[in-house]
Amino acid sequence: MMLPPKIAIASGNKGKINEINNLFRGLGIQLLSQLDLDISEAEEPHYTFMENALSKARHVSKNSGLPALADDSGICVYALNGQPGVRSARFAGNGATDTQNSQHLVDLMRHQTDRRAYFYCVLILVRHHNDPAPLVTDGRWYGELAREFRGDEGFGYDPVFLDPKMQLTGSEMTTNQKNELSHRGEAVRKMKRLLESGAF
Repeated sequence: MMLPPKIAIASGNKGKINEINNLFRGLGIQLLSQLDLDISEAEEPHYTFMENALSKARHVSKNSGLPALADDSGICVYALNGQPGVRSARFAGNGATDTQNSQHLVDLMRHQTDRRAYFYCVLILVRHHNDPAPLVTDGRWYGELAREFRGDEGFGYDPVFLDPKMQLTGSEMTTNQKNELSHRGEAVRKMKRLLESGAF
């Protein structure tokens, strides 16, 4: 099994970077974020998570000379026809904070009875910037929207996303609980299995 000694993470989101580092622990790969490498954010002009993740992975690989792992993820709400979707990080406007985005979503959903939502994550690993066959995995976390903020942990929409079985929001869970259930946890476990099987 040949694993790369270093992989660049195509993200400037510290919450995502920490989660990916925790989930990849044990593989013996050094993960360097684009913040560590002083690489600018890639453009994300596409309508799908898949296309945006690929754009980010190629951008960071080209600028670092390393294999690159990109995560593109967000929350999709049934009553809003899948919004915020790929606009999750800027749902309340460019430069919006996590709290502002979550509050905007809570406000839009205030009178909705259909509160179903899911988090989606796609992970793409390119061996080099023009890799013709990147490794691709994904994950989903189904739940519903809470009517108010709950919990102090996590990031993004975690305080308003309720897991129906646990009856906890993502922000009320321990790190281990969230990683076991989450969209990103599922996608990373699939990617680890690919890497351990020699797919790299």
